[in-house]
Amino acid sequence: MSLLNQPATEMLVWRNRFAALGDAFFTRLSPTALPAPYWISRNTSLMTELGWPEPGLSSPDALLAFSGCAIPEGAAPLASVYSGHQFGQWAGRLGDGRALSLGDVESAQGHQEIQLKGAGPTPYSRRGDGRAVLRSSIREYLCSEAMHGLGIASTRALCLTGSAQPVRREEVETAAVLTRVAPSFVRFGHFEHFAANQYLSELKTLADHVISLHLSECTARAALGEHQGNVYAVLLQVVTERTAQMLAQWQAVGFCHGVMNTDNMSILGLTLDYGPFQFLDGFNPRHICNHSDNQGRYAYHRQPNVAYWNLYCLGQALASLINDQELTLAVLESYKTHFPQALDRAMALKLGLPIASETISEINSTRELTDSLLAILAREQVDYTIFWRRLSQAVAAPIDAADASGVAWNSVRDLFLDRSAWELWQQRYLQQLALHDQVKAGRSMLAHNPKYVLRNHLAEIAICQAKLGDFSEVQTLLTLLQSPFDEHPEHEAYAQLPPAWANSIEISCSS
Repeated sequence: MSLLNQPATEMLVWRNRFAALGDAFFTRLSPTALPAPYWISRNTSLMTELGWPEPGLSSPDALLAFSGCAIPEGAAPLASVYSGHQFGQWAGRLGDGRALSLGDVESAQGHQEIQLKGAGPTPYSRRGDGRAVLRSSIREYLCSEAMHGLGIASTRALCLTGSAQPVRREEVETAAVLTRVAPSFVRFGHFEHFAANQYLSELKTLADHVISLHLSECTARAALGEHQGNVYAVLLQVVTERTAQMLAQWQAVGFCHGVMNTDNMSILGLTLDYGPFQFLDGFNPRHICNHSDNQGRYAYHRQPNVAYWNLYCLGQALASLINDQELTLAVLESYKTHFPQALDRAMALKLGLPIASETISEINSTRELTDSLLAILAREQVDYTIFWRRLSQAVAAPIDAADASGVAWNSVRDLFLDRSAWELWQQRYLQQLALHDQVKAGRSMLAHNPKYVLRNHLAEIAICQAKLGDFSEVQTLLTLLQSPFDEHPEHEAYAQLPPAWANSIEISCSS
């Protein structure tokens, strides 16, 4: 059999480097087969990026393997144990309640861990069924690829399979298995688990594992004397920086995670565990996308502070390894510098303004311009994605048309009821923009302000069709979201304002 005709699972040389940590870190078990599985979608683009031949996802053997019906030769499935804080409260032992790691494999982008989500109960399911439903699986499949398309660090989705097997949530739904890919699925909660239980040897083993295999820059930076050569302090520093960067990108693109528990925070700074998420429609800083979040803990405007709180929990877990309380606190305090700097850079890119070698006065001017704009958007709850795309198009318009009365600017102005407030801000913006190359700024803005995001109503339409056995909308969205800055004129309707019924969509933690 030629390599191109082999199923994906046979092309891969399976390892499980996480398993080398020892039995305290996981439980070995087999997935629970998904009855009569069928393909919903296969991410051939990701296959290509990873250097794996696309046809490998087309075989019956691949369908069985990625539905939990067969274990690929060389794979050794396991569910890892971790703990964590959920909605600000210590939840104790959690773990992979419906996810199984098949192992990790080499790719064109380095080692990647492959994980089945929805593959049945594990010792950490806490009386749950270990299944994922079609609805939530489609949302995660599409959103993880959408985030990657936006340039935001995320786990990825290799494929999605389904079954008629009933699964009970608020109502009876059908089952699905999502195949996720990431360099590692280690979470803040893994460290919290061993620290809380005083398993200090295992805690050190885990930290050394992450540093050695995934964050080797920690060793290099410590060798250069950073944080007095304390490699575990540097580990916390690197995670802090990556988390700050991720949060800045979330805020800039208008993404709400919805369940920022410590067990949903990646040690690599990846967007992880897509449950009740949402991209903002009308800009409302206090928006709560999770119907289960009664207190609004994870509202959009609170996400940056929640990330700091979660990092503080991680710092507590690493405290015995760092062995210097003042140093630990100093590292955590750096988030308060790294996050606003990262957000300033992200918003400057959205505005087409320079981010390199800015003076303090320029930084403050851009920040003031951003803050005043967001206040106007919030007051009128202007559609966030459409505003930024129209602004980009106005700036990118021919110079002779890019003025306050130009046609391109009219489409921006039409988004506002309070025209005077908008025009005052526009005047200030154009004055600042005039100091730079406007043509270059417009091109840059179109590459940083997406035309397409995974709005709730778009996902809902795809889900409704999928429930009827039609997966074409899933594939259409996948294509658009993998290149969200492109025009795709044949799909213009996907970039329009959401319908009125979109406001009634409620997403919870139930799936």
